[in-house]
Parts: sequence; C-alpha cells; structure tokens
Amino acid sequence: MAGIFKAYDVRGVYPEQIDEEIVRKIGLAFHRILDDEDRALGNRIVVSRDMRSHSGPLAEALIEGLLASGLDVVDIGLATTPMNYFAVGHLRAAGGIQVTASHNPSEYNGCKFSHSDARPVSGDHGIPLIERTVAEGVPEPAAQRGTLTHDEIFEAYGEKILGFLRRPDDAPTLKVVADAANGMGTLYRPLLERMGIELVPLYFELDGTFPNHEANPLKLENLETLAEEVRATGADLGISFDGDADRSAFVDGSGEPIGSDIVTALIGGELLSRDPGKHVLYDLRSSRAVSEYITECGGIPVRERVGHSFMKATLRKKRGIFGGELAGHYYFRDANHADSSLLAVVEVLNLLWRHGKSLAELVEPLHRYAKSPEINFQVEDKAGKMAELEERYADGEADRLDGISVNYPDWWFNVRPSNTEPYLRLVLEAETPELLAQRRAEIEAILGTPV
Repeated sequence: MAGIFKAYDVRGVYPEQIDEEIVRKIGLAFHRILDDEDRALGNRIVVSRDMRSHSGPLAEALIEGLLASGLDVVDIGLATTPMNYFAVGHLRAAGGIQVTASHNPSEYNGCKFSHSDARPVSGDHGIPLIERTVAEGVPEPAAQRGTLTHDEIFEAYGEKILGFLRRPDDAPTLKVVADAANGMGTLYRPLLERMGIELVPLYFELDGTFPNHEANPLKLENLETLAEEVRATGADLGISFDGDADRSAFVDGSGEPIGSDIVTALIGGELLSRDPGKHVLYDLRSSRAVSEYITECGGIPVRERVGHSFMKATLRKKRGIFGGELAGHYYFRDANHADSSLLAVVEVLNLLWRHGKSLAELVEPLHRYAKSPEINFQVEDKAGKMAELEERYADGEADRLDGISVNYPDWWFNVRPSNTEPYLRLVLEAETPELLAQRRAEIEAILGTPV
C-alpha cells in the first residue's frame, strides 16, 4: 500500500501495490471525505472504470466497499474520466470515483475522486484522510447497507458536448486524425463522427495493454504516428487522447505538435470572443505569450500553480470561463469547472471554422519567445537546490507560488518539485534561443544532468 496515495489520486502497480482488498477499504473509507455540500445532495456515488483488465474486478471491490459503508452507488460502467465528472453533475450525485491509472502503463491502476458537482478531492480532508482511514484497518460497515443501480449517460454526455459546436453551414469539411491510443478515447468515436469532420481514426480499439504506444500524449514520441498520419492523409490537424481521455494534445497540418499552453491561449481567445471580460487561467509553466494573448482578447489572465485541484478551485472562485495546463488538461466553466478533452476538441474546431485559417497560421503569432520543454532532474535535496537558485538569481523578481519562479525582463524560469515523482522540474523561456541556451546551461550547472 505504501506510496499509492498521491497528491491528486490513488495509483500503483496491480496487484503488488494496489489490489481488490485495498480498493474495497478505500470504498469503505470514502464517506468520511464527503462534505456538507455533498451530503445536501444525498449519498449517491457515481462509479465508472477504464478498459484495463483489472479495472473490472477493482470496480466491483470498490462498489462493495461503498455499499458496505452505507453509500448508494450508480454504476455507469466503462467511461472516460470526463464522463464520470459529467455524470456526477448530471445525476446530482454526492461524489464520483473513476477506476483508472490514466496514462500509466498497463500494469498500473488506481482511483480518481471527486465531490459533488465534480469538485476536486484535495487537502488534508481528502486523499490523506482516506489513506489514514485505510491504514488504521478495515473501516466498520454501516448498519444500513447502500443500494446499487446502473445508469447510461453516454447520450446525455454527447448531447451536452455537441451542443457547443458552432460549425457554419458553409464551412469546409476539416479532415482530422484522432489517436485514441487504445484507451478510453475510443468511446468518443461516434461523437467525433457527428462533428461534421472527416475522421481518420487511429487505434480506436479498447486494449488495456496499449499495444501500439503509451497512452501519454505529453511525450512527443507518442505523437509520431499521429503526425505521420496527418502528413500522409493531408489532414488539417491531429488529436491525441491519453488513457482515460481527460487530456488531449494537438498537432497542426504539418504534424508539428502544438504546446498545450498555446492551445490554452487559443481556446481562451475563442471563448472570450463569445463571453468577453472573463478570467482565463493558465499554469505558471506557460509561455508569457499566453497571458499577453488573453489580455489582447479582452480577458483577464490568472496565473495558477500546477495541479487540477488548484485550477478547478480558482476557476470557481474567479468565476472564470476556462483554464489550461501544460500537461494537456483543459478546464471549462460549462463542464462543471472540470477537465474535458473532447470539449477542447470542439473549441479548436470552432476556432478553425470562425477564422478560416489553418491551425499553424493561428499558432504562429503566439510563437513570440524561445521556450524549453519541462526538464527533469533527480535531486536529493529539493528544497536546498531551490534555495540555491533563489540566492543565485536574487536580482530577479521571485515568487513561491509553486516551487521557485524568477522573472527578468528578457527571460524567466520555474523549478518545482514533482507531485508524483522524485524530480525537480525546470521550465524556462527567453526572448532569443541564444539567451535560452545560456540560462539553461547556468541552471543545469546547479541542478545537475537532466534525466
């Protein structure tokens, strides 16, 4: 059980680290994190799962624990994580749990949790409380056992997502290559086919062994087949989903990957064209071009720390319209303030139809700076290294929103500890490639060799 309780979810290797007994205990403990807002809606919990071979048995064990704790369960079966979020809001449930290990390899599994209205489970009264309860032993069953029902929400979910399409009657038919990576994005095929596009599907067969490539679009090597197919078919763009389909990545018509921070800016601009003056969130690893573009589009940019619980909470607090993270999570006010990879696809299509330009043409004005990818360093003394960087660059404007960020007029960097791995992660940006290379070499001399 050691190490499976993460900052945002529960995740580990099956069955060595996570198995049916542990997940049953998690089900028994889940009621302890429900708050007053949840309880006001009753005690129904939405449960769904991904396509991994062990997700079915784990979901059954989870449901058994929830029922034994006195909670009622609505089982919606195979679903993407955004479909789980939707179901929680649509069914006015007290919370939801998706059995999935997201983009991790096939031997992993886990759980993602939410409160009512798809609010994130976070803080000491969230996953740490579940962990403590499970560690104390088997939680006591309730005197009154809950009831189990089944529901089908796909049609309602599809109606909701497709309702945001704004395809003009005279719009050209865009050719789109979509890569489901044998993951839960496979479920989206009928909805993609109803978007008025010419769909070229890649790996739309559910297979939890991920036989073609890892279901993680954040790694550029996993976009290579997508990019090749875009070029070979003369497609207008390509889309890649991760394992549980809560993230999406995009490539343009030449197969060139588009940074998720740039996609955040573009979608933010599209939404602001219909609802101006709203807050748009971006994570602090994003290019300066993002906040500049949001301002130019009449919005209010909000810089936020990395992590879905922070993004979702701030989006609600600011009454924002949208937010995006470098990892490919896109959060929408109109999707319970939760991430929706498919709604991101819809808004990119809306953007292309409205402007009548290629994705590359729309992206080009946002390539204003030279920017690094996220670079990982294995560091024993994370706090010490961040303090060393803060001292080394003491003449810059520093903040500790997430790790250490230092800003100068012509460059900036952020170094933060990973929430899930034993790394420090570096992102930096400069006005020229030469300055970027110089500053990167300086920082690497302090942090060591990237891994």
